[in-house]
Amino acid sequence: MIQSLLIANRGEIACRIIRTARAMGVRTVAVYSDADARALHVRQADEAVHIGPSPARESYLVGEKIIAAAKATGAEAIHPGYGFLSENADFAEAVIAAGLVWVGPRPDSIRAMGLKDAAKERMIAAGVPVTPGYLGEDQDPAHLEAEADQIGYPVLIKAVAGGGGKGMRRVDAADDFADALASCKREAASSFGDDRVLIEKYILSPRHIEVQVFGDSHGNVVHLFERDCSLQRRHQKVIEEAPAPGMDAKTREAICAAAVRAARAVDYVGAGTIEFIADASEGLRADRIWFMEMNTRLQVEHPVTEEITGQDLVEWQLRVASGEPLPKRQGELAIDGWAMEARLYAEDPAKGFLPSIGTLEIFRPHSDVRLETGVYEGAEISPFYDPMIAKIVVHEETRDEACEALARACASTDIYPVKTNAPFLWRALDDPDFRAGQIDTGFIAARGEALLPPAEPTEDMVRQAAAAILVQEYYGEPTMLSFWDEDLLSSPQPNPWRGALGFRLNAPANRKVAVNVEGKLHVTELPVDWQSASVVGEPLSDGVAVNDDGLSFLASLPRASGSTGAAAGDGAILAPMPGRVTAVEVISGETVTKGQRLVTLEAMKMEHSLTAPFDGTVAELNVAAGSQVSEGTLLVKVEKSD
Repeated sequence: MIQSLLIANRGEIACRIIRTARAMGVRTVAVYSDADARALHVRQADEAVHIGPSPARESYLVGEKIIAAAKATGAEAIHPGYGFLSENADFAEAVIAAGLVWVGPRPDSIRAMGLKDAAKERMIAAGVPVTPGYLGEDQDPAHLEAEADQIGYPVLIKAVAGGGGKGMRRVDAADDFADALASCKREAASSFGDDRVLIEKYILSPRHIEVQVFGDSHGNVVHLFERDCSLQRRHQKVIEEAPAPGMDAKTREAICAAAVRAARAVDYVGAGTIEFIADASEGLRADRIWFMEMNTRLQVEHPVTEEITGQDLVEWQLRVASGEPLPKRQGELAIDGWAMEARLYAEDPAKGFLPSIGTLEIFRPHSDVRLETGVYEGAEISPFYDPMIAKIVVHEETRDEACEALARACASTDIYPVKTNAPFLWRALDDPDFRAGQIDTGFIAARGEALLPPAEPTEDMVRQAAAAILVQEYYGEPTMLSFWDEDLLSSPQPNPWRGALGFRLNAPANRKVAVNVEGKLHVTELPVDWQSASVVGEPLSDGVAVNDDGLSFLASLPRASGSTGAAAGDGAILAPMPGRVTAVEVISGETVTKGQRLVTLEAMKMEHSLTAPFDGTVAELNVAAGSQVSEGTLLVKVEKSD
């Protein structure tokens, strides 16, 4: 058995691996960049090695530094986690050549399944059904467009070396193909160093079904049943569950058998996932499910499989890498109950899901769940890596119970001031169609703004904010806002200052109060029982953070102040976050129209297009492709047409 393990990753997956390794008595070594010097995985490991600057390409993606760290610390093996170098066959070979144990599949298996076009050809030979599409070597844009025309729109452009939702574009019409192809190739080159693409027919009612497979070096291969990952936003999985809703025994047997055949076709060892796309227009049927790709690593969503099978997949990985046979045979594996996982991201749904960075002044996740995280209260969310804060995982007897438990957990997660998708997750889980299992990969897009939290606080939120801050202030320091209330006089810790605001001689009390919510002044009338507000606020130096169904906001007492700022719609296009400019679409003096793309900014592994707010002329252009910019930098100034 492996005795010491270096984890070539960061964040929640590094912490997840450390937890199992510690339980098995395996010594762990973490690696970290400048941005992660105080990260949770660094604190939890037995030893940690600094490997370079914050950008991943200078630290976590430099295999030589990771191998050197393993040798310097006496680690026997390297676990790559997921992302970064986990599916890099050259890195796997270098690890083995250095005399270390690679906790993953053989390099040849990674190569065989790492390129989507070659993988599909191999699957066809193995008798695994694949989706119609173009897998050829000719990457000339005109030829690719001709192939797309022949397949028929809509089509999906996918990076050959892609994964994790990166390098993918749906194209609905021929006129949009050229722009989508250019954007896809640019993102693929940036993320994977390979801009080649393939084209697939886009299924209009698609379900994303995947099967967890596991092989060992003794020729054994098993499956651990399926997961449904259909709830996606921009091809990024948001909520995953196991088993798949609507999956009958016959279809499950067919899809899982196909997954095992796929793994055997590449002599697979270790944890892997065979991803399928299903046409769900007539329910889940074996003849309407096609192979998409294989991920030759542990998946982000592996906890839901662990929950329904009772198996620790990281332990399986370490045992298989040590040369042991699989811990269980196929007949010893069974489905127990229902599991769901929600990915909690540092992003602002009210602002187009732009990444949110900063210090987690408050991080209070729901306690009665399985939480996979790499952060803690007081940690920094940086712009350099994936914005996932945590995975919230529940396991219940039925799907309805799992749905309810996960919705409750998302709604009661308190995080501030970093914005998260918690209120968005709660609304998705509360949707009647989701509860009924009526889902496909277009579920989120079809509902549009219905799943988004309010951009402005509702009247009820304002009332809750006012009540929360007054309750907090009453039990804290004296304040200019207080009420005369006989019930409060008997409190065990009464406020020493008993103000009379709200009290009126020979008239009912005036319960109207003014409160700032997220910097905007609101006047609201509190309910009679305001002092027993059900929403608890967390005190901060500048107010009270209040949670409302996963949406955290700051409430504070009004302060006299005078401030000015740029008027909305003044044509100043500012960088919404730190990032790198990947494309500049205009030149100074050019005439532009409302909605026209001006600049593309890459941050947190995603591209964000910044567009013209109105018709006008480019008066200032302050960046070029490749520029690194900080939040608030003036990128472009557009002057409105007369």
